[in-house]
Amino acid sequence: MTNLKKENKRISSVDALRGFDMLMIIFADRFFRNLHKGAKSDFTATIAEQFQHPEWFGFHLYDIVMPLFLFIVGVVIPFSLGKRALQENKSSTYIHLTRRFVILFILGWIVQGRLLDFDIERFQIFSNTLQAIAVGYLVSSLAFLHLKQKGKYILFVSCLVIYGLLLTLPMIPDLGRSELLPGKNFAFYIDTLALGTFHDGSQYTWLLSGLGFVATTMSGMFAGELLKSGLSGKKITSYLALIGFAGIILGIALGIWHPIVKKIWSSSFVLFSSGICFLLLALFYWIMDVKKLTRWAFPLRVIGMNAITAYVISHIISFPKLAQGILHGLQQFSGNWYNLITSIGGFLILYGLLWYMYSKKTFIKI
Repeated sequence: MTNLKKENKRISSVDALRGFDMLMIIFADRFFRNLHKGAKSDFTATIAEQFQHPEWFGFHLYDIVMPLFLFIVGVVIPFSLGKRALQENKSSTYIHLTRRFVILFILGWIVQGRLLDFDIERFQIFSNTLQAIAVGYLVSSLAFLHLKQKGKYILFVSCLVIYGLLLTLPMIPDLGRSELLPGKNFAFYIDTLALGTFHDGSQYTWLLSGLGFVATTMSGMFAGELLKSGLSGKKITSYLALIGFAGIILGIALGIWHPIVKKIWSSSFVLFSSGICFLLLALFYWIMDVKKLTRWAFPLRVIGMNAITAYVISHIISFPKLAQGILHGLQQFSGNWYNLITSIGGFLILYGLLWYMYSKKTFIKI
């Protein structure tokens, strides 16, 4: 934990975009689902559907949450490691990277790995966004420290190509050639083979998908290098937007042969989602760092400055249930809208905690 008396100069849009992403996780998904429970209209049904992951193929709005988290981690790498590499020796930097990797993995076990159940039969080794971040962060950081720019691009493309080939070429015992289908792809086979009883039991894949996690984080790293390039704000915005549109087009084009599937983090999903991340960063950067319109984003900065804290405690503590203890008397009057009210109340409790930490300049980092 660090208690900061004075914030270093920061790119405001990155903190706000991180806060926007966390808002989707800790509030928006539950809010729109409960809004539909109250309204029960076709319009709210359409919105609520966008805050659920598709069964398999395709892309919903909610699918951007996890890639955006990895992308922003990558954006920060040129700033944090660039400074650290100048101030510290290599061994200290490696210790920092390893420490962060381990802490993220342990937090992932606490949040969704069922570590706190203290039941080895329920424990899941690799099943969480924080662990995906750990993998993407470690490899991308090492690439930033040791590879020249051409080498970074080669690694990024190699991750996409190798993973794409692994999802389509290998033969799976008793199933035949790998297909991008639930339970019939090589990534799922490797997870079940390697993790055994510690597999999370879902259709999601993690081990080979690490190639996709690395590529997503590296795409953010490229964006961070562009932010740090010294170009004018308008040029940076234009490049971010152009790369974003290119990523979306390439993702859709590749998706014709290699479908967009979040649950296995297919290479087309990496390109498509990274393209959206670039566009979101371009929008936030243009508004906040070029046009200097920042006041509207204060709530997002409050959340974004303690994003890991918000993520972890929102998964450990049910803030809507805390709100129910305060607002239970409204249930008799609100009917189907009660869950919406408690989801808002729970978010306000969590936001109040984050605001207090922000006001005291207390930011928990790992």
